[in-house]
Amino acid sequence: MVRTEISLFMKNVPGELGKLASLFAEAKINIDALTIQDASSYVQELFKARGKALKRIASVASYNSMRKDSVEFALIRLLVDQTDRAIDLLSKNDYIFDIMPVIAIELDNRPGALAEVASQFGKEGININYVYGSVSSPDEKCLFVFCPEDMELASKIFA
Repeated sequence: MVRTEISLFMKNVPGELGKLASLFAEAKINIDALTIQDASSYVQELFKARGKALKRIASVASYNSMRKDSVEFALIRLLVDQTDRAIDLLSKNDYIFDIMPVIAIELDNRPGALAEVASQFGKEGININYVYGSVSSPDEKCLFVFCPEDMELASKIFA
């Protein structure tokens, strides 16, 4: 199923995730999936992508400066149950964020379930930019979030 992922930068200091989660909790917005990485990894990926595409979005010095400064921030990607309300809430609270479509799939919690889906992406020639997932108990289904390079094709296959 296609869902809207919210990506945001947040200061990488104690208490910031608690503030974000509390903001959603007070608005009764549930977080369905979440991943966090320090933003320096994200900036490094931008730098690598720029190098592959040979398109310079910024100077090398700018990227090196961003890489150094970005350890102060974390990149958070999340799915929520009320995306429009979450976007409004983040806007009102001055968060810097972006939204993008992703494929969210509930999988059986068994060996090979992820392999089957990932192999299907491969068979269709769709590269996966990133994936994250979780399960709450051995008897529950897993929720995996995929960010494919070809969203249009992936959305037809994994509808």
